[in-house]
Amino acid sequence: MRRRVVLAGLVSVCLLVLAAAPVQAQEWSAAQKDVGKSVEAYWAFDLTGDVEGFLSYVDASHMGWSYDSPVPMDKASIKTFMTLESQLNKVLAYDIKPVAIRVHGNSAFADYYYVEVRKNAENKTSEHNGRWTDILTKQGDRWVMIGDHGGEIKGK
Repeated sequence: MRRRVVLAGLVSVCLLVLAAAPVQAQEWSAAQKDVGKSVEAYWAFDLTGDVEGFLSYVDASHMGWSYDSPVPMDKASIKTFMTLESQLNKVLAYDIKPVAIRVHGNSAFADYYYVEVRKNAENKTSEHNGRWTDILTKQGDRWVMIGDHGGEIKGK
């Protein structure tokens, strides 16, 4: 009986690994890579605390809803809270793992997991993990956010 339980567990783990393999091995099209390049660009601005640089990738019509916010936030709210966050914490490192990027003409969405390490005013570091869905539109040579949803996954 115990052997069946162990075997069932091993089979489950193998199936999970095989199911995740296509996400890791996915080949991105040129359009998907272009969207990913913009996502990386605004995350890089967040790393350096450059709020204005980040906001240059946020359309004036943006409306997004993070897990922490009781209501959706517009671009002005993002500026307020990002400015405060950059004063209270410094992002030391981040990693983004794209799960899906879909491009439909001049519209796209990008789903990804992230991990971020921050240092606060007391020099204490903390790790934050979460997921985002960014909704983007093409403006000139880059993609800008018109909406997003997600944030930190608490309780992990």
